[in-house]
Amino acid sequence: MQQLTDMMTRMGASPWVAPLWIAVASCVVAVLAVVGLYYLLVLALPKTAAVARTTAKEALVQPPFAILFGVGSFLLLASVFLPYRTFGEDNKMFMINGIDMIMILSVILALWMASVSISEEIEGRIALTLLSKPISRRQFVIGKFLGIIAAVAALFIVLGFVYLCCTSFKVPYDARESSQEIPSALASHQAMVRVLPGLLLYFMQAALLTSISVAVSTRLPMLANLMICFSVYILGHLGPLLVQSSVGKNPIVRFVGTLGATVLPVLDHFDVQAAISGGSNVPVMYVGWAFVYCAIYCTIALLLALAMFEDRDLA
Repeated sequence: MQQLTDMMTRMGASPWVAPLWIAVASCVVAVLAVVGLYYLLVLALPKTAAVARTTAKEALVQPPFAILFGVGSFLLLASVFLPYRTFGEDNKMFMINGIDMIMILSVILALWMASVSISEEIEGRIALTLLSKPISRRQFVIGKFLGIIAAVAALFIVLGFVYLCCTSFKVPYDARESSQEIPSALASHQAMVRVLPGLLLYFMQAALLTSISVAVSTRLPMLANLMICFSVYILGHLGPLLVQSSVGKNPIVRFVGTLGATVLPVLDHFDVQAAISGGSNVPVMYVGWAFVYCAIYCTIALLLALAMFEDRDLA
C-alpha cells in the first residue's frame, strides 16, 4: 500500500493527492461488497431481495438522502478549515468529529426510513396490501431491514469518500497553517489508513441502531422510535461508565447501569476515539470480533421485530 503512494509521489502528485487511491479503492471495494451481497440475496431469498431493493430505491430517491449527503459533505469540508484550538491536535479532532458526524447522519436516515417504510406503511394499510401478495411477514421485516441497511451503507460510502479525502488534505493544511514543514505523502497515507477501521466500526454501530429502530417501528411511530433509539445510544455509551464511576457506588444507579450494560449493546466497543487520539491503528482482529458482536445484537433485534410484528393486526 505504501509503495503505491510513494510511486504516485515520485510521479509528481501532491502530498495529499498521492494517498487518495486509498479512498477510491475503499469505496470501490465497499460498492462491490454491497452489490455482491445483494446478488447472493437474490439467489437465496428472491422475495426478500425484492422488498430490500424497493426499500433501498425509495430511500435513495427521497429528499432526506440528498439533504443528509449535502449537509454532511458541507460540514466535512468546512471542518477542514475550522481551527479547533487544540495546540497541534486539530487533525485528530477532525478525524474524531468527522466520523461521529457520518454515523449520526446515517442513523438519522435509518430512523426516518424505518418510520416511513414500516410504521407509516402499517398505519396506512400499505403493508396489508403488500402482504396480501405471496410475501410473508418474515420476508417483509427482513427485507425492510436489509433495504434500510443498503441505504445507510450508500450514505456511509459517499460521505466516507469525502471524509477520507478531507483527512488526507487536513494533514498538510495544518502543517502549513502552523508554519511547519509540509509533511510527506506518508503522513496523509497513515492518517487515512488509521481511520478506515473506524469507518467500519461506526457503520456497525449504525447497523445495530438500525436493527433496533426497525424493531421499534413495527409497533411505535417516529417520535417514540427517535426517543428509544436516542436513549439506547446514550445508555450504550454511558452504562458501563456509570458502573465504574464513583456515582456507580449508589445501589440504584449501579443496578440501572449494570442492567443497561447487560441488556443493551455496549456501543463503546465501536468507538475508536482512543485509538485516533493515541495515534495507533485498530487491529483487524478487533474489527472482526466487533462484527460478531454487532451481528449477534442485530439478530436479537430482528427476532424481537419478527415476534412483535407476527401478531400485529394490520386490518
